[in-house]
Amino acid sequence: MLLEALDVRPGNVCLSISSGGDNTLSLLSRAPARVIAVDLSPAQMACLDLKVEACRRLEHADLLELVGAAPSSRRLALYRAIRGGLAPPAREFWDARTEDVTRGIGHCGKFERYFQLFREWLLPLIHPRERIEALFMPRPPDERRRFYRDEWDTRRWRLLFRLFFSRAVMGRLGRDPSFFRYVEGGVADRILARTEQALTELDPSRNPYLQWIALGRFAGALPHWLRSENLEPIRANLDRIERRVAPVEVVLAEAAEASIDKFNMSDIFEYVSGVAADRLFDDLARAGRAGGRVAYWNMLVDRHRPERLAHRLRPATELSERLHRTAKAFFYSALVIEEIV
Repeated sequence: MLLEALDVRPGNVCLSISSGGDNTLSLLSRAPARVIAVDLSPAQMACLDLKVEACRRLEHADLLELVGAAPSSRRLALYRAIRGGLAPPAREFWDARTEDVTRGIGHCGKFERYFQLFREWLLPLIHPRERIEALFMPRPPDERRRFYRDEWDTRRWRLLFRLFFSRAVMGRLGRDPSFFRYVEGGVADRILARTEQALTELDPSRNPYLQWIALGRFAGALPHWLRSENLEPIRANLDRIERRVAPVEVVLAEAAEASIDKFNMSDIFEYVSGVAADRLFDDLARAGRAGGRVAYWNMLVDRHRPERLAHRLRPATELSERLHRTAKAFFYSALVIEEIV
């Protein structure tokens, strides 16, 4: 979805909020000239670094094992085979976390551990294992709606879901409390509505994120960067990543005017005030090259470019809405795409 939103072309210069690295790696499959991976968190950058070396040096089956997407008793051996290629900060980070490596790096983040609590403790109180597995059987839309209505959408499901995904519980166990600083109104009911849409209007059997949350594994679907057909295109362009552990505002301020074509801003605007968001949009408009695009997600905070930048950032509303209707990352309320004029 991000690749279509940004329309990344060979030779483009991209800036990408690194996060865990998955989307940043996917950008490489389109052969951009550069991908500037930016994140405030050294831990997120260490995660990207490990995935880069895994893509560079492992075969596809081994990559799935290291991430935790396939059963394995040799993840530590796979890590040791690639650790020499890591930059010292990433090597030190993972050397100190061999238990996380052994478990599979896809399971070791704070939000992943939060979903593990949901999967192992809460979901079994709501539905038996057979029904959870049945959720991911391929079905036509009418049958998915019937299954959700008659078998899944119980009073206990709604009650415990609202409790677990409340602002208080999610802020304590799942996300940093600062994530909610600019959120107005309730949280759980909005997430519940999006989850219902993902379980009925979209196909859970083709949604790797739902499968990971509910089953702790991928069951018939993989994220873009982990699909076998994308490994070689990503591998061919790994040296085009530039890593920056810094605020994105600093990186944008240092960028020359009209020097970047495509921006993956992730959900960064959830974390900043309206004033700070406006400054970021100014930076994007200045550093962005005409004909390029900016993409970002709104989850609980509604952000768009200010009207005063209408001459530089033009909403691609139809494309945004069409792509968002198919979004497998279902918990976001909107995908926003803005074209650089």
